[in-house]
Amino acid sequence: MDDKPFLADQLIEKLRAQSERAEVAGKLTDEQLAIIYDNKWFKLFVPKSFGGLELTVPEGVRLEEELAWIDGSLGWTITLCSGANLFVGYISQSIAPAMFSDTTVCLGGSGQASGKAIVENGGYNVTGKWRYATGAPHNTFFTANCVIEQDGKTVIDKEGNPLTKSFFFAKADVRVIEDWNAFGLKATASHSFAVDNLWVDESHAFLITPQHATLDHPIYRYPFLQFAEATLAANTLGMARHFIACADVLISQNQKGIEATKSLGLVTSANTQLKEIKQSFYDALDASWAELLHNGKVSDRSLSTVSALSRSLVAICHQQVVLLFPHCGMAATISSAEINRIWRDIFTASQHSLLR
Repeated sequence: MDDKPFLADQLIEKLRAQSERAEVAGKLTDEQLAIIYDNKWFKLFVPKSFGGLELTVPEGVRLEEELAWIDGSLGWTITLCSGANLFVGYISQSIAPAMFSDTTVCLGGSGQASGKAIVENGGYNVTGKWRYATGAPHNTFFTANCVIEQDGKTVIDKEGNPLTKSFFFAKADVRVIEDWNAFGLKATASHSFAVDNLWVDESHAFLITPQHATLDHPIYRYPFLQFAEATLAANTLGMARHFIACADVLISQNQKGIEATKSLGLVTSANTQLKEIKQSFYDALDASWAELLHNGKVSDRSLSTVSALSRSLVAICHQQVVLLFPHCGMAATISSAEINRIWRDIFTASQHSLLR
């Protein structure tokens, strides 16, 4: 594709040079983390007053696409952790400034309600185990969803469903279980974590909805579901672009004549299809953000369009990568090869529930 990177070439090369080391180590390298902290990438959506970049949704999603194009684990980790750091706009502002004054602050955790929080002494007694906490080795806080219980019974919300709240725990209070053994996105270190009978103050509980935002900024009024869908879709797009570029090189080097012409035609077709769906995706995302700024909320119709195009984008990326893989030769099957790592990253990411 003819996308022009908006990060400096030297920075791109420096980050990509760490990719293999990070995969072998099973976590981002110190060099990668230093760059992330220096560029405030875990704070994409954190207010400038708290040391963040305060990006809009369209700005942040475009940057996340580029970071995933550089390396899948890098982009995925920044996306998930910056998405969790977005919770700065939903937690109690009596404690948010102290938490986010740390230049290395990094939230990460799980959206599954696999914990139990019992109302107790002005707070909650929490027990649970959660999977897939991206960035576990460098997370400073862990976030988790819990079903609320009181007086031995599950609390029911206004819709008649079990009441679920989100919580955050300091790293010192969490037991990390190093069980991330997926075949791709290895450097995301998405381990499980658990807490046992941990009492937490009410100020450590929050709800991720526009009406419960504690900061007055448009991004905290943008519905979290579509935010998450768009950020993950952009990661798939970035990785797919990287895969296609590597396939182009391998085919050009190893094939000749009619075979090369046919295979390179598939590369051209893949680039065209990604470019078209990418344009539609960003048009919808930009329109939804403009609508939020103009009307104070995003219509259901616009949100449905963002969701649908996020899924279409992911589907087309998967389709084109699968079509190209058989034309890349045995070099693409070697686990240490760059294109093989990208392939594994793409199809590990594909198992996220929001992308299915």
